[in-house]
Amino acid sequence: MTDDSSGLLTIGALARATGLSVRTIRYWSDEGALPPVARSSGGYRLYDAGSVARLELVRTLRELGLGLDDVRRVLTGETTVARVAAAHVAALDAQIRSLKLTRAVLSTVARRGSTAEETTLMNKLARLSAAERGRIIEDFMAEVFEGIDTADPDIRSRLRFAVGNLPDDPTPEQADAWVELAELIQDPEFRADMRRMIELNAADRGPDVPAGTSLWLMSRLVQLASGALRDGIAPDSPRAPRVLRELIGNADPDTVRERLAAATNVRLARYRELSAVMNGLEPPTAYEEQFRWVVAALEVQVAR
Repeated sequence: MTDDSSGLLTIGALARATGLSVRTIRYWSDEGALPPVARSSGGYRLYDAGSVARLELVRTLRELGLGLDDVRRVLTGETTVARVAAAHVAALDAQIRSLKLTRAVLSTVARRGSTAEETTLMNKLARLSAAERGRIIEDFMAEVFEGIDTADPDIRSRLRFAVGNLPDDPTPEQADAWVELAELIQDPEFRADMRRMIELNAADRGPDVPAGTSLWLMSRLVQLASGALRDGIAPDSPRAPRVLRELIGNADPDTVRERLAAATNVRLARYRELSAVMNGLEPPTAYEEQFRWVVAALEVQVAR
């Protein structure tokens, strides 16, 4: 109803006009977001047509998630809707990032059947700042490369890229990959495996060997082994030694076999998979069949 003496709206009439409850309007009014324009002789709040428009704005801003303090500041002209919206977007972005991390941790916990202690650790790893992630990575790099000056520089740069690129706004899959990768690079056994691979790479590498030679060797291995498989050459056939000579020349087959084993173990393969996910890349091809052929052929040569 309206107040007969003034034509203003009572709180009940305002509720019917807007579809909001009397309780909600009273609360917003008490909080200063919708002050009455007058009071009736009986002390009841009265509102005008402008109050209807103001109430619709309050409802819109509240539905968008703005707090009443921000709503009051907009209504009093202290700030604009655009500025409050921009600030709210930033806050929502932070909340979304947090929810993604929470989802990543919970999905990992569910998949692994983690204990309470493991869940706590994963949650801490997921919520590390960029600086804190950087410290874990630098510690890993320092330990696996300490005192090894002749390792292929491309290995160092690829290793750093692999663990150092979690986006500011990661997908749940990227956050999940970071949690597992962070656990992996802090594991002493994995660090020992990685260092062993780097030591083997650097063992007889001279200062004049071009960067990227190690990667070229792996590419050549895949190419030659693929050809041998395609041509039906068994690792123990008389034709296999010729393929190996093209790959390793006069190098000791047992030494080459040891290096391949160090570079292709299951945990290193998982490390590469996680790195690809974290960096938004396609999963790496393992070339397991090709590596198995070369290792088998080398074992035959060593046995002879």
